[in-house]
Amino acid sequence: MSFDLIVKGGVLPDGTQADIAISGAQIAAVELGISADAKTVIDASGKLVSAPFVDAHFHMDATLSYGRPRVNASGTLLEGIALWGELKPIQTREEIVARALEYCRQAIGKGVLAIRSHVDVTDPELKTVEALLEVRDRMRGLLDLQLVAFPQDGWYRAEGAEAQVVRALDAGVDVVGGIPHFERTMADGAASVRAACELAAQRGLMVDLHCDESDDPMSRHVETLAAETVRLGLQGRVAGSHLTSMHSMDNYYVAKLIPLMAEAQVAAIPNPLINITLQGRMDNYPKRRGMTRVPELRAAGITVAFGQDCVRDPWYPLGSGDMLDVAHMGLHVAHMTSPDDMRAAYDMVTETPAHILGLDYGLKKGGRASLVVLDAPDPIEALRLRPARLHVVSNGRVVAQTVPASTTVLADI
Repeated sequence: MSFDLIVKGGVLPDGTQADIAISGAQIAAVELGISADAKTVIDASGKLVSAPFVDAHFHMDATLSYGRPRVNASGTLLEGIALWGELKPIQTREEIVARALEYCRQAIGKGVLAIRSHVDVTDPELKTVEALLEVRDRMRGLLDLQLVAFPQDGWYRAEGAEAQVVRALDAGVDVVGGIPHFERTMADGAASVRAACELAAQRGLMVDLHCDESDDPMSRHVETLAAETVRLGLQGRVAGSHLTSMHSMDNYYVAKLIPLMAEAQVAAIPNPLINITLQGRMDNYPKRRGMTRVPELRAAGITVAFGQDCVRDPWYPLGSGDMLDVAHMGLHVAHMTSPDDMRAAYDMVTETPAHILGLDYGLKKGGRASLVVLDAPDPIEALRLRPARLHVVSNGRVVAQTVPASTTVLADI
C-alpha cells in the first residue's frame, strides 16, 4: 500500500507517539510503525504534531492598516471604531484584498488554517464584504475563512445597518453578527440581539456577537443572548465574543449568568491580547485586566476559545497572527498555569475553536489531512517557546515549511 504523505514519529498533543498516513486530502491512518511507501515522508521524530491552529475571532477587513489615516492616540476601543470610520470611505476593495491575502500568507506560515473574520457591513458599497468574499474564494483549499456579517456601527445605531446585514448574508457571508453594547440604549442593544438571533434562526445560520466589550458591569447583553438562544432553539450555534464586562461584574450576578450561558450552550470567545490592551483605559489603580472569566466559564462546561482579534489595525499596533502568542497571553491573564490548564489553553487555539466554527479538524483516521509539525516536544513547551512551525499541511498538501534559527552562545560560561 502506498500513501501520498507520511508524517513519521510525531508526538500527538495527548503525549502518544504515532505516524500519520495521508491519502489525498484525508488521514488514512494514525498508528505507530506505518511502513508503507509514500511520495513524501516528513520526519517528525520527537516533535509535536497537532491539529492546525484556528482563530475564532478576527477582523481581516482592517488588518495591516495601522497608521492609515492616523494612529489611535488614546489606545481605546471607541477611538479605534472612530478611526475605522475614517478609513472605510477612503480604502479601496483592491487594498482590502491585498492586505487580507498578505495576512493569510503570514497566518498559514504560523500554522493557522482556519479563521472566523467579522466583516463590517455598514459601508453602503459593501466593499469589505465583496473583498473578503473574494479572499475566501482564493483561499479555498488552503485556509478555511468563515465570515461574520458585522454591523460595526450598530444594528440600529447606523442607518440601514440591518438591511446591510441581510445584503451581506444574501451575498454569501456565513454567520450573523452584532454589537449590542454599541447601540444608543440598553433597550436597543437587547432588541438587536433578538433581531440577530431571529434572522439566524430563519436562515439556519450561526450567531457570533461582539457582546459586552466594555468595562461597564451593567452591560449584560449576553444574558439576552442566552435567553434568545434557548427561545429559538439555537443551542450550540451561538457564540458571545469578548464578554469583557463579566470581568467587572459582581460574583452574585455572575453566579446566575454563567449557568444561563451553560444551559443555552453559548460559546465564549475572549481575545486576550486585545481585551487587556483596550479595557481598563479609564481606570486609575487598581486597573482591571479586562478579560472575561475564562476559568469559571470552562468549569461550568462552556466552550471557550481564544481569538487573535486584531493585527496592526486601528485598535492594535502589534500582533503576528501566531495563535501561540494569543494562548500564551491568555493563560497568564486567566491564571491557567497548572499542567492541565496549559494543555487546555493549547486546545483553545486548535480543536476547540474548530468545534465552534463547525470544522472537522483533528488527528483521526478519516479526518481532514490538515496538521502542523512544531519544533517542540509537547503543547506546554510549544506555549512556552512559541517555536517554529516546521511543516504545515493543509488538506494533504505541504503549504509551509520553516527552518528553525540556530543560536551559538560565544560567551565563556
